[in-house]
Amino acid sequence: MSTAGDDTGGGSEEITSNKKECTSCEQNNVDNITEGIESVVLDNMSTCACCGKEGNSNQMNICNKCKSVKYCNAACKKKHRTKHKKACERRVAELHEENKTRAAELYDEKLFKEIEREECPICMLSMPFESNTSVFKSCCGKRICLGCIYAMKMSKGGKDLCAFCREPPASSDKEEIERIKKLTEKGNGGSFHHLVGTYAQGLYGIPRNRAKANELLLKAGELGCARAYYNLGVSYYNGWGVEVERDKKKGKYFYELAAMGGNIPARYNLGLLEERAGNHHRALKHWKFAARAGHEDSLEAIKHGFMDGLVTNTKDEYASTLRAYQVIQDEMKSGERDKAASEMLD
Repeated sequence: MSTAGDDTGGGSEEITSNKKECTSCEQNNVDNITEGIESVVLDNMSTCACCGKEGNSNQMNICNKCKSVKYCNAACKKKHRTKHKKACERRVAELHEENKTRAAELYDEKLFKEIEREECPICMLSMPFESNTSVFKSCCGKRICLGCIYAMKMSKGGKDLCAFCREPPASSDKEEIERIKKLTEKGNGGSFHHLVGTYAQGLYGIPRNRAKANELLLKAGELGCARAYYNLGVSYYNGWGVEVERDKKKGKYFYELAAMGGNIPARYNLGLLEERAGNHHRALKHWKFAARAGHEDSLEAIKHGFMDGLVTNTKDEYASTLRAYQVIQDEMKSGERDKAASEMLD
């Protein structure tokens, strides 16, 4: 005798289900779909601001200025114009302020966004802030730290070869200019910035022209050279080669572009400008950002802010900034950089 589940094959009968589908469930599904459609239709209905007639929002006429009221046709829109004028102007002003506030928030998000510091392409250590601690090479278009240049100089057969591409230095001013020109044609931002000194100081037989130097700074900045934006900010702030004697507003603007690109000295300057304007919170924000990237003057500015009572943040936060400063300072050091710096002092 076989039992349920016995797989011996003896005389088992196939069991079939006589269960009927529930018709009420099907009806519920239909009702839910219908309610959903009706809900969408109701949500999409609007009332004419003039005559009160209801209509489909997508087919109604909207106020072109404030975008907040709708009309069933152009005639109602024209008829209601006088009554709506004051409310429309008020709403437009509100929208303008809301957009300005949002734009300022987005700009600040970009201004204070953490980005990677510039690194030497050889040792991969963060570049020091001082301009005399690295050199731009016209052979390959790379900026190299003095530590790597020193290491190449001390290596067997290295001497004056480029530490990155192993090319010898230009044999003449003419060759140097030709190298830089080739780099500019390739869109190398650093080469445009390198040319700035040529025009600002009148090098390689080129007449001094600060206005041309500023044009080159702008081009270099647009190609991603944050250092160029910083120097352009200096030019505008001090009135060097610009249309007006001094343009502090433009100077600050280019400092901000430089800071967005990772230039830390520009961020320190922004902190000074904000402090002078009485915006101590923003000044501290810039200095904290710069100090954590290893900028000594910014760390000192925060320290004096605590001493003068302008900075009200906790001592723990200052200690945290100090630790971050020390870490990045250690990361920027190398034996080769120390030896190169020692030779410069000698």
